[in-house]
Amino acid sequence: MRREGPLRVALAVLLVAGVVLRLLVHAAPPNRPGAPGAPPRCAAEAVTVADGLLPSGTTPWDDLPGVRDLDPDLLAALRAAALQAAGEGVAVYVTSGWRSPEHQARLLCEAVARYGSEAAAARWVAPVDSSLHVSGDAVDVGPASAADWLARHGAAFGLCRVYANEPWHFELRQNAAEERCPPLYRDAASDPRL
Repeated sequence: MRREGPLRVALAVLLVAGVVLRLLVHAAPPNRPGAPGAPPRCAAEAVTVADGLLPSGTTPWDDLPGVRDLDPDLLAALRAAALQAAGEGVAVYVTSGWRSPEHQARLLCEAVARYGSEAAAARWVAPVDSSLHVSGDAVDVGPASAADWLARHGAAFGLCRVYANEPWHFELRQNAAEERCPPLYRDAASDPRL
């Protein structure tokens, strides 16, 4: 009976050592530039409200860079649409608007890490030099009821949904009230403007 205790301890130690060894052998490659298969290392500095990061519940009237640095015509159209939507019981919030180049670069880096390649990430996040968020020409709205309301009524205000895979993303098309919104691009990667 006495031998059973030390034997169980020895077996437990061997089992734990085997698990640890297996984890080390199958561990992901280190996260450093140049390591094959390693995800990119994104900037360590956090983005802030000054970079366009918006807190939950941001309205089109909030005096935050992510809202106030939108193109003035886009912001005016968004505010007019949000007033109309509110009259119908739908609250429109801005989930993302203008973004600093640093904020956009961080989002792209995170998308590459998430989706595995720049090509796959490009379906969701544009590069800094072509992002319509960096130029202030695009706005993302929430919740889903607001995006749905804008998809149905936004053209009257010149607001058009642009990407089939992003129901929250809207841009200004001045002639949309008369000419309707143009056909949707499949995603940002299929947008010839980018």
